[in-house]
Amino acid sequence: MPPSDLLTKKLDEMLPRGSSLWVDALRNIVHRRSAIVGAAMLFFLIVTATFAPLIATHDPEMVLLGIENVKRRSPPCIHLLGCPPDQPQHLMGVDGNVRDFFSRMVYGARLSLQIGFSTVSFAIVVGGLLIGAVSGYVGGWVDNLLMRIMDVILAFPYLLLAIAIVTVLGPGLINALLAIGIVSIPIYARVMRSSVLSIKQMDFVLADRAIGVPPARILFRRIMPNALTPLIVQGTLGIATAILDAAALSFLGLGAQPPTPEWGLMLSEERNQVFTAPHLVFFPGFAIMLTVLSFNLLGDGLRDALDPRLRHR
Repeated sequence: MPPSDLLTKKLDEMLPRGSSLWVDALRNIVHRRSAIVGAAMLFFLIVTATFAPLIATHDPEMVLLGIENVKRRSPPCIHLLGCPPDQPQHLMGVDGNVRDFFSRMVYGARLSLQIGFSTVSFAIVVGGLLIGAVSGYVGGWVDNLLMRIMDVILAFPYLLLAIAIVTVLGPGLINALLAIGIVSIPIYARVMRSSVLSIKQMDFVLADRAIGVPPARILFRRIMPNALTPLIVQGTLGIATAILDAAALSFLGLGAQPPTPEWGLMLSEERNQVFTAPHLVFFPGFAIMLTVLSFNLLGDGLRDALDPRLRHR
């Protein structure tokens, strides 16, 4: 039996017996290799971000000039791989400001995950749980007004609108996160509205209305818990987009500001050294790619596992 099939069998045996939406979803995810690969990559990133102070070999903002005998943009030096013992060991080399690049990469993982989760959480709460749920349940002129506002936001190119918002608010990581969250709101509002429109016509909702259950209780206690599934899937995929957009804003100088160890900013600082010091461009670019790929793989697995129309494919 291949190792991947053996791992799938072990994970399947560890899951509790019984039938529920989330247990069934977990079983479907376990049998999708792409989702397992994405979850494993994401777990590695989370561990790296959580234990960044223990993993990093230096302070990510400490300038080593005068402390160690290193030069600007020195290549990676690992003693076990033949690097001379008299040279300081730097696993990913040294950047243009004579800072340990490995330590900055490790702390960059923490910042990138914070960016993804914070922006998507903001967009889900405002767009999904407030605008989308209220619009779909109330209907009428409230639905028309809120959805037309969402249409106006969607009419602008996604990244250009984020750049415009940051330009008005001023460069900075917090403003960049706010801009990304604002331009993401219509996506989650539309997803939640669609779910609410379909669920509010079901028999258990009609029964609650017939016996006089207050509308707010029906919405928040009966409809929304059953409408969260597509929102969770969209949020998982949206985290990857948020990380990529934050890196793009930092690359343009509108996001994180020096000396913050953010992967997009690190790429921007060394973009002209792609031929003279390629490691300073490769490592942050590769890290962004792996992070986005992990969330996309996991999001696709969640979508297939939670959508009953796709479970038996």
